[in-house]
Amino acid sequence: MNAQLASLLEKYEQRIIGQTINLKLLLSSILAGGHVLLEGVPGTGKTQMVKSLANLVGGTFTRIQFTPDLLPSDITGSTIFNMKDGTFQTLKGPIFTNILLADEINRTPAKTQAALLEAMEEQQVTIQGETYQLSDIFFVVATQNPIEFEGTYPLPEAQQDRFLFKLTIDFPSFEEEKDVLKQVLENSYDERTVTPVLDLETFIAVKKEIEQVTIGDNVLDYMMKLVRKTRETDAIRVGASTRAGISIGKAGKAWAYLSGRDYVTPDDIKMVAKPGLRHRIQLSPHIELEGATVDQIIEELVGAIPVPR
Repeated sequence: MNAQLASLLEKYEQRIIGQTINLKLLLSSILAGGHVLLEGVPGTGKTQMVKSLANLVGGTFTRIQFTPDLLPSDITGSTIFNMKDGTFQTLKGPIFTNILLADEINRTPAKTQAALLEAMEEQQVTIQGETYQLSDIFFVVATQNPIEFEGTYPLPEAQQDRFLFKLTIDFPSFEEEKDVLKQVLENSYDERTVTPVLDLETFIAVKKEIEQVTIGDNVLDYMMKLVRKTRETDAIRVGASTRAGISIGKAGKAWAYLSGRDYVTPDDIKMVAKPGLRHRIQLSPHIELEGATVDQIIEELVGAIPVPR
């Protein structure tokens, strides 16, 4: 693994306590060129997690609070008429950044949610018929609250499929939470003192190195069997798409790179399978009535597929 990247991950874990695996998965996603859906109750550090990553990679950060009255133009930008010189001017919206935090994305209607689709898929934005390219490093992290659904608009399946990962943020352990409190109450953490560990040019170079990480045919077969298994079991009403397989493959390469290898192993696929699939499958009604969760079903599927040697 790149030495600067190792230093970035170390500093990241020092600043965001108790989320080691999620931090590495979040970094894997951005290195794989994907986006993340972040789910957790309020007050678990979701915004800080994203903002710290932007600072450490030397990128720009923008946060949009999604509300019921938010318009697509509030995200992408708009064209206005300048009466002084008689010309139209384009005002670019907050989407023109490196890392975008779409806070509580499910609190805005589908039309506004869809304003992100073109940007997430094509890395471009259309304003009044004119197309504008986004940065080479463009990464969306959308958050949602899993316990409060009043006044929310569920994300359409097509949009959920655009996210490479869905990460769930749990409460830290007793000791970890104590460390967080000490860090804040003793003022030992100041976001303004965070210095970038690497620059965006280096980050882009690392992404190109990750593209060279290899996936053997046996691991590729293993990954495909896992994805296809989601379409063949009675426990799942809607299985994962081909895009899911592509996403898991890219994420597996990034995870392997962060683990210091230039090849993907079945364990890498196992590690990224749950966050890569949990938002892409829908359980059958009778399974939901039995109280089973998506994560439990994914674990069962992973356990049922023989691991290649």
